[in-house]
Amino acid sequence: MTRITIIGAGPGGYTAAFEAARAGAEVTLVERADVGGVCLHSGCIPTKTIKASAEALETAGRLSEFGIRAAAGELPAFQADMAAVVARKDKVRGILRGGLEKSCAALKIRLLRGRAELTGGLGVEVHTESGVEKADADAIILATGSRTLELPSLPLDHKYIISSDDALNLTVAPKRLLIVGGGVIGCELAFIFRSFGSEVTVVEGLNRLLPIPSVDEDMSRLLQREAKKHGIRVELAKTVKSAVVRDGLVVCTLAPSPFVPGATGPETEAETDTVLVAVGRSANVEGLGLDKAGVETDVRGWIKADDRMRTSAPGIYAIGDALGPAKVMLAHMATAEGLCAVANCLGKEASMDYSTVPSGIFTSPEIGTVGLSESEAREKGFAVRCAAFQFRELGKAQAMGELPGMFKLVCEEGTGKVLGAHIAGAHATDLVAEAAIAVAKGLTASDIAHTIHAHPTLAEGLYEAAEAWLRG
Repeated sequence: MTRITIIGAGPGGYTAAFEAARAGAEVTLVERADVGGVCLHSGCIPTKTIKASAEALETAGRLSEFGIRAAAGELPAFQADMAAVVARKDKVRGILRGGLEKSCAALKIRLLRGRAELTGGLGVEVHTESGVEKADADAIILATGSRTLELPSLPLDHKYIISSDDALNLTVAPKRLLIVGGGVIGCELAFIFRSFGSEVTVVEGLNRLLPIPSVDEDMSRLLQREAKKHGIRVELAKTVKSAVVRDGLVVCTLAPSPFVPGATGPETEAETDTVLVAVGRSANVEGLGLDKAGVETDVRGWIKADDRMRTSAPGIYAIGDALGPAKVMLAHMATAEGLCAVANCLGKEASMDYSTVPSGIFTSPEIGTVGLSESEAREKGFAVRCAAFQFRELGKAQAMGELPGMFKLVCEEGTGKVLGAHIAGAHATDLVAEAAIAVAKGLTASDIAHTIHAHPTLAEGLYEAAEAWLRG
């Protein structure tokens, strides 16, 4: 029986453990905190649970648009009970964590709680509360994940200057919130806390929100327009040079960004109640003993692995966020990598394809994207032609009162092959699944246009964008 030790019980780790156990392997799963990892406890699930509360509050404020009024003729005033919002988030986490732990027990997975250390070869020691336990194996999968990145110029005090982890536990919404970083995490939290009543400013060092190559620039422009409509202030091509707490307030110095050529202007001060730093992630590898095992990392500490998830050390694999931005740092990517690693641990031949990974950004509106953006496609030398269709033209969107958004297809000129699809609007993170199949299977705009889509649905928007492409 093959023995597999998996270090880290996030989506990649626990999926790998379940798959290996079902295949008949003897599995040890090591976790220093709670089963579920960042995704369940301080990432995907908590933010989406809190976002659901924020959306409910927004809908409550729009009830009159749907013909709903109170019996007395006046709509009640709604506000967020942040303590209850956080309690609901924790309840959801607890339910899901319990389910994962039950699955471990049912599959007879040895669950060790503690800090794992590689001792050389395929040796593993786990430092638990009761002592050190051995978890040696025939193969090891590293799934240690990542944590919030701290900036030396903006040291966290977890009260006035906070991380995204801290933000998910706030029982009072800040009156004024300045978010450093206009990436996925920063933008998601900006819309959430604006819904809860905070005055929000986002400071981004590059020249657009969501400055990620895979996010099409049209999506960034649309999101910035919606941010303005929501009352979110956006400062682009600027950085927060320093933040000083004075008399219970935070005074930030904003300066032209060194990351944007030609960014100029004087330094300015911005006063706020809370600063939220959301500028990236760093690898959880401290104390893991990578050197002893011969596992190579890059200059930033991210573990190196090939497309079969093999590290530089024989028998040791790595998956998930610990691989860093050289791969794709998404929970569902870690899951796929975990399945790939297990297959290879068990003697099969599996490899990863990173070209068709869908992503969901839970802003207002949501953004779903897969494949190449328009600029990426052109940079790769494709002759492309794009087509778009507006959300507001859909009957279902009008019925729902969800008008902002668009569908955009990036297709190869001539063949019509779908190279990328980008959706902004209600339920965009769900709608992108159809587009992901199209990109993964090499389908064309004609294939989509000649597939009957139910009416009235939001999915018709992808059909309409394909029809628009065919019309030229």
